[in-house]
Amino acid sequence: MPQSRPLPMPHGSFVTPHWTFGSSEASTLVAGQNGQENGPDTDGQDGGGQDGGGSDDELQTNIVVQARPKTRRPAMYKVLMLNDDYTPMEFVVHVLERFFQKTRDEATNIMLHVHKRGVGVCGVFTYEVAESKVTQVMDLARQNQHPLQCTIEKT
Repeated sequence: MPQSRPLPMPHGSFVTPHWTFGSSEASTLVAGQNGQENGPDTDGQDGGGQDGGGSDDELQTNIVVQARPKTRRPAMYKVLMLNDDYTPMEFVVHVLERFFQKTRDEATNIMLHVHKRGVGVCGVFTYEVAESKVTQVMDLARQNQHPLQCTIEKT
Protein backbone atom coordinates (compact mmCIF):
# COMPACT_ATOMS: atom_id res chain seq x y z
CA MET A 1 0.00 0.00 0.00
CA PRO A 2 1.40 3.43 -0.84
CA GLN A 3 2.57 5.60 2.01
CA SER A 4 0.15 8.30 3.12
CA ARG A 5 1.45 11.77 3.71
CA PRO A 6 1.21 13.34 7.17
CA LEU A 7 -1.71 15.71 7.63
CA PRO A 8 -1.12 19.04 9.36
CA MET A 9 -2.85 19.33 12.72
CA PRO A 10 -3.38 22.43 14.88
CA HIS A 11 -0.32 23.64 16.78
CA GLY A 12 2.15 22.39 14.15
CA SER A 13 1.87 18.63 14.81
CA PHE A 14 1.27 16.05 12.06
CA VAL A 15 -0.67 12.80 11.90
CA THR A 16 -0.70 10.06 9.26
CA PRO A 17 -4.28 8.78 8.85
CA HIS A 18 -5.02 5.04 8.79
CA TRP A 19 -8.54 4.01 9.75
CA THR A 20 -10.29 0.65 9.56
CA PHE A 21 -14.04 0.21 9.60
CA GLY A 22 -15.84 -2.80 11.12
CA SER A 23 -17.63 -4.82 8.46
CA SER A 24 -17.09 -8.16 6.81
CA GLU A 25 -14.41 -6.42 4.80
CA ALA A 26 -12.17 -3.77 6.30
CA SER A 27 -11.82 -0.48 4.51
CA THR A 28 -8.61 1.45 4.84
CA LEU A 29 -8.73 5.15 4.23
CA VAL A 30 -5.61 6.70 2.75
CA ALA A 31 -5.62 10.48 2.59
CA GLY A 32 -3.62 12.86 0.41
CA GLN A 33 -3.31 16.62 0.43
CA ASN A 34 -3.21 19.40 -2.20
CA GLY A 35 -4.88 17.27 -4.87
CA GLN A 36 -2.25 14.49 -4.81
CA GLU A 37 -3.46 10.92 -4.65
CA ASN A 38 -1.88 8.30 -2.45
CA GLY A 39 -3.48 5.17 -3.80
CA PRO A 40 -5.30 3.64 -6.73
CA ASP A 41 -7.88 5.79 -8.48
CA THR A 42 -11.22 4.26 -7.39
CA ASP A 43 -13.63 6.68 -9.07
CA GLY A 44 -12.31 6.29 -12.61
CA GLN A 45 -11.69 10.02 -12.95
CA ASP A 46 -8.46 11.96 -13.00
CA GLY A 47 -8.14 13.00 -9.37
CA GLY A 48 -4.70 14.49 -9.77
CA GLY A 49 -5.92 17.97 -8.97
CA GLN A 50 -4.70 19.41 -12.27
CA ASP A 51 -7.84 21.52 -12.69
CA GLY A 52 -6.63 24.04 -10.12
CA GLY A 53 -9.90 23.82 -8.16
CA GLY A 54 -8.36 22.56 -4.91
CA SER A 55 -7.11 24.65 -2.03
CA ASP A 56 -4.42 23.85 0.51
CA ASP A 57 -7.09 23.01 3.09
CA GLU A 58 -8.95 20.46 0.92
CA LEU A 59 -8.42 16.76 1.52
CA GLN A 60 -8.95 14.05 -1.10
CA THR A 61 -9.51 10.47 -0.03
CA ASN A 62 -9.36 7.08 -1.70
CA ILE A 63 -10.64 3.83 -0.23
CA VAL A 64 -8.66 0.62 -0.49
CA VAL A 65 -10.54 -2.57 0.44
CA GLN A 66 -8.71 -5.41 2.17
CA ALA A 67 -10.09 -8.80 3.25
CA ARG A 68 -10.48 -9.35 7.00
CA PRO A 69 -11.69 -12.45 8.86
CA LYS A 70 -15.10 -12.21 10.54
CA THR A 71 -15.28 -12.04 14.32
CA ARG A 72 -17.03 -15.04 15.87
CA ARG A 73 -19.63 -14.65 18.59
CA PRO A 74 -18.66 -16.19 21.95
CA ALA A 75 -20.17 -19.52 22.96
CA MET A 76 -23.19 -19.18 25.23
CA TYR A 77 -23.91 -21.17 28.39
CA LYS A 78 -27.12 -21.91 30.30
CA VAL A 79 -27.09 -21.47 34.08
CA LEU A 80 -29.11 -24.37 35.47
CA MET A 81 -30.60 -24.56 38.95
CA LEU A 82 -31.08 -28.01 40.48
CA ASN A 83 -33.91 -28.96 42.81
CA ASP A 84 -33.34 -30.11 46.36
CA ASP A 85 -35.74 -30.93 49.20
CA TYR A 86 -34.24 -28.49 51.72
CA THR A 87 -33.78 -25.02 50.17
CA PRO A 88 -36.85 -22.85 50.87
CA MET A 89 -38.81 -21.79 47.79
CA GLU A 90 -38.71 -18.15 48.91
CA PHE A 91 -34.88 -18.25 49.00
CA VAL A 92 -34.80 -19.59 45.43
CA VAL A 93 -37.09 -16.76 44.29
CA HIS A 94 -34.83 -14.24 46.06
CA VAL A 95 -31.73 -15.67 44.30
CA LEU A 96 -33.42 -15.46 40.89
CA GLU A 97 -34.43 -11.84 41.49
CA ARG A 98 -31.05 -10.79 42.86
CA PHE A 99 -28.58 -12.51 40.53
CA PHE A 100 -30.62 -13.04 37.36
CA GLN A 101 -32.70 -9.82 37.38
CA LYS A 102 -35.98 -11.72 37.19
CA THR A 103 -39.30 -10.17 38.19
CA ARG A 104 -41.19 -11.73 41.09
CA ASP A 105 -43.51 -13.56 38.67
CA GLU A 106 -40.66 -14.81 36.44
CA ALA A 107 -38.68 -15.97 39.48
CA THR A 108 -41.71 -17.79 40.91
CA ASN A 109 -42.37 -19.55 37.58
CA ILE A 110 -38.73 -20.67 37.29
CA MET A 111 -38.73 -21.85 40.92
CA LEU A 112 -41.90 -23.91 40.35
CA HIS A 113 -40.41 -25.37 37.15
CA VAL A 114 -37.27 -26.41 39.09
CA HIS A 115 -39.41 -27.83 41.91
CA LYS A 116 -41.60 -29.92 39.56
CA ARG A 117 -39.03 -31.03 36.96
CA GLY A 118 -35.82 -31.13 38.98
CA VAL A 119 -33.90 -28.56 36.91
CA GLY A 120 -34.55 -25.16 35.34
CA VAL A 121 -32.77 -22.51 33.27
CA CYS A 122 -32.01 -19.27 35.12
CA GLY A 123 -30.46 -17.51 32.11
CA VAL A 124 -28.04 -17.78 29.17
CA PHE A 125 -24.68 -15.98 29.31
CA THR A 126 -21.10 -16.05 28.08
CA TYR A 127 -18.90 -18.54 29.94
CA GLU A 128 -17.31 -16.01 32.29
CA VAL A 129 -20.62 -14.41 33.26
CA ALA A 130 -22.32 -17.81 33.73
CA GLU A 131 -19.45 -19.04 35.88
CA SER A 132 -19.60 -15.88 37.99
CA LYS A 133 -23.36 -16.19 38.53
CA VAL A 134 -23.04 -19.84 39.61
CA THR A 135 -20.34 -18.86 42.13
CA GLN A 136 -22.45 -16.00 43.52
CA VAL A 137 -25.53 -18.22 43.93
CA MET A 138 -23.58 -21.04 45.56
CA ASP A 139 -21.77 -18.65 47.93
CA LEU A 140 -25.03 -17.05 49.09
CA ALA A 141 -26.62 -20.49 49.53
CA ARG A 142 -23.67 -21.68 51.67
CA GLN A 143 -23.78 -18.49 53.78
CA ASN A 144 -27.44 -19.22 54.50
CA GLN A 145 -26.74 -22.95 55.03
CA HIS A 146 -28.79 -24.12 52.04
CA PRO A 147 -27.71 -26.99 49.75
CA LEU A 148 -28.86 -25.18 46.58
CA GLN A 149 -26.90 -26.25 43.49
CA CYS A 150 -26.32 -24.44 40.18
CA THR A 151 -24.32 -25.54 37.17
CA ILE A 152 -23.58 -24.40 33.62
CA GLU A 153 -24.21 -26.18 30.32
CA LYS A 154 -23.15 -25.14 26.84
CA THR A 155 -26.10 -24.20 24.62
